[in-house]
Amino acid sequence: MDVRRSGERYRGGDPAAGIESLHAFSFGPFYDPDNLRFGAVIACNEERLAPGAGFDEHPHSHTEIVTWVVEGELTHRDTVGHETVVRPGDVQRLSSAGGVRHVERNDGSAPLTFVQMWLAPLEPGGDPAYEIVHGIADSTPYAVPEAGAMLHVRRLGAVGERTAVPDAPRTYLHVVRGAVRVGPHELGPGDAVRAEDEKGLELVAVSVQAEVLIWELSE
Repeated sequence: MDVRRSGERYRGGDPAAGIESLHAFSFGPFYDPDNLRFGAVIACNEERLAPGAGFDEHPHSHTEIVTWVVEGELTHRDTVGHETVVRPGDVQRLSSAGGVRHVERNDGSAPLTFVQMWLAPLEPGGDPAYEIVHGIADSTPYAVPEAGAMLHVRRLGAVGERTAVPDAPRTYLHVVRGAVRVGPHELGPGDAVRAEDEKGLELVAVSVQAEVLIWELSE
């Protein structure tokens, strides 16, 4: 298991414009040839937008973009005609495929925090697609077959509560809130684990109301 701490993330964004970004992988002007991807995962960005702040229209291609809102509301608009508001508990996915442009903004009056994860598709090209699932449950993993990946949401309400980590060739864990233990490692908000060929792993809550995102990766 490779543990990456929140404090090791590259700080990006534009604080003067109300945008704070924390990047787990090489991103934008930050390049680390030893930290380009983990399996299909090529980005895991923590984004914090002040009220009225956001990302103006910009392009994407050949990327599966999955967004999880931690607090606040995210307004999404794209050039395929979708306009939605993403709230905590929702999973949003934009398949940029051959190319699409979109806008992401905090049009609310409260701060917005979200985690955005990019996955490389198994095959490039195709037509853009969009999907949002409201109020995803712990028992219902979200499949991204285009990237050979499955997203599991784990919420642990009480100290000592346990839940299994899926056995897979690779798993990527990101702690959204609270504190958990995985094997010998205690993890806090923003910490991540990259595990390869681990079997029988469990998450154990160290605090109340812990929340963890887990990617089950086929390769």
